[in-house]
Amino acid sequence: MSRIGRMPIAIPAGVTVDIAENNKVTVKGPKGTLERVLPAEMEIKMEGEHVVVSRPNDLKKMKSLHGLTRTLINNMVIGVTQGYEKKLEVNGVGYRAAKSGKKLTLTLGYSHPVEMEDPEGIETVVEGQNVIIVKGINKEKVGQFAAEIRDKRRPEPYKGKGIKYADEVIRRKVGKTGKK
Repeated sequence: MSRIGRMPIAIPAGVTVDIAENNKVTVKGPKGTLERVLPAEMEIKMEGEHVVVSRPNDLKKMKSLHGLTRTLINNMVIGVTQGYEKKLEVNGVGYRAAKSGKKLTLTLGYSHPVEMEDPEGIETVVEGQNVIIVKGINKEKVGQFAAEIRDKRRPEPYKGKGIKYADEVIRRKVGKTGKK
């Protein structure tokens, strides 16, 4: 049995979970509403204050989908209660981040400033000049937008300049040494 798939998902107070046909799950909470169509093979049931996911048989595909389905529902529940956030750091001389309205402006050593619009349901906050926090209730969208920001200037291994995640460790390299 899938260890993750077997675990019931506790539904906190103030959160409602609706399971429609074709496994369309809607989770409403204090921070908003998320809905998602999950694999039709999985059986999703409400049991009191818990959601339980079970699989029809032990085929490899079903085993894979079992844990995935449970985790996706759990991430939705966490999203509407606490929300998700990712922290990015901008390192480098003259590299800056600024926010005006829904527009994030990044100065990253290119000949032009890079402007990015906040997608729907995602909010970016700039702390100081070099910390960007991406917040939202959908874990997938938060991670995706954070990755798109990071892609504008990835950290390089020699000086560590670029945009990196706050918890990311950059493997540093030693530069060239002169010949004697």
